[in-house]
Amino acid sequence: MATLYLGSCDKGKIPQSRKAFLKPYHIDGLLVNKVSFRDDNRTKWRSFREGNDNDVMKLQLFLFHAGFMPRSAFDGVFGYVTQASVRLFQEYIRTEENIKNMVPDGIVGSGTMKHIQRWKDEKKVSDWGKTSNNNPTEAYTAWIDLLHNAKTYYKNTPGPILKTLNGLSKTYSSFKVEDWSFNPTDIHLIGVRRNEAQSIKKRENDDLFFLLINGMVFTFWGSTDPSVNMAQRNDEPFLIEGQHKYRFGWHKISVEKKIYKALKPKNSAGVMVVRDWDNNNALTNNDLLIKDSNGKLKGMQVNPSINIHWSGIGRSNFSAGCQVIAGKSYLNHKNELQDCSSFASNSYAELNDSHKKTKGAYNVFTDLILCYAAQNVTEIFYTLGREESLNIDANFGSQYALNIIKKIKSI
Repeated sequence: MATLYLGSCDKGKIPQSRKAFLKPYHIDGLLVNKVSFRDDNRTKWRSFREGNDNDVMKLQLFLFHAGFMPRSAFDGVFGYVTQASVRLFQEYIRTEENIKNMVPDGIVGSGTMKHIQRWKDEKKVSDWGKTSNNNPTEAYTAWIDLLHNAKTYYKNTPGPILKTLNGLSKTYSSFKVEDWSFNPTDIHLIGVRRNEAQSIKKRENDDLFFLLINGMVFTFWGSTDPSVNMAQRNDEPFLIEGQHKYRFGWHKISVEKKIYKALKPKNSAGVMVVRDWDNNNALTNNDLLIKDSNGKLKGMQVNPSINIHWSGIGRSNFSAGCQVIAGKSYLNHKNELQDCSSFASNSYAELNDSHKKTKGAYNVFTDLILCYAAQNVTEIFYTLGREESLNIDANFGSQYALNIIKKIKSI
């Protein structure tokens, strides 16, 4: 069997209209009207290539039955979902079966195919294929309970930011507390913001992200706050606490060498932010009290460019206001620490065929979302809260986030 990777097609399966096939994915910037796949692990374009057999279809059927590709179209085209599913399979056997020489790059060569055949022979199904919204883990249920408790709490006792939000007529991709939704059939990302009120010019990646998907919880780290070094301005934007709707999309869409998968505000106008109006390099309630030259409160603004994207290996905070996720490590569905440092790139420079590095844990994040979203679902709900909000539920508490951040950054 020939090596399979992004763009490989079974005999006779190249779409009549490549543009139409890619249109659901290519909706941002330079991707619009592109007729090749964007391989953001290698920062290059991959064309549709026809093979001589039905190897891609066989691969898709395997990934489906093994629990890595529930939304497969079985179309014989090695597209974005198939690539993400292959990477998840590779990551699963790397971590769960201790196959340490496996790099989850989404390329099916002889090494990966050997493990695929082994799984077929043994009729194996991953843990990820056995959970669901109807059969969740205890951690998933605990987080959903916390979210509902948080809605009740902040509906009754909103702080200054949420009070300001509740008074607006339009909130775009940000929701007022009464409209927060925590349906288990949706994908939920929870951001836990720490130390936002401390005056820090060069911020660290010291915040947490909990992905609730398919009845499981995966934990990532990075930053929810802008670093002045990246923002290069005196009024850097902080995404407000609360719930926001994000869609599948791409980051760096105006720079062809850097385009990669990310999440963008569902409403093109953006999400609501509070800027550092008093220029103390922190988010405080005082920012809501600053007035302009006419004596009017500057208040909140809508911002279209607060994406959820990659932050290298976490060595530097690459946020100018976006929510950024590090690639060095993560906690899996069993809350076990996973080390990606041997193949995780710190920058675009290593994302090429010679270095053969990837975005590490960030790929796990985007691949899980792409693979386990229900058919035709292209969005998630992102709920951002402060560290102290964990005190709402006794199952978490004030030390929970600190203990997790120490564990996940211990590598």
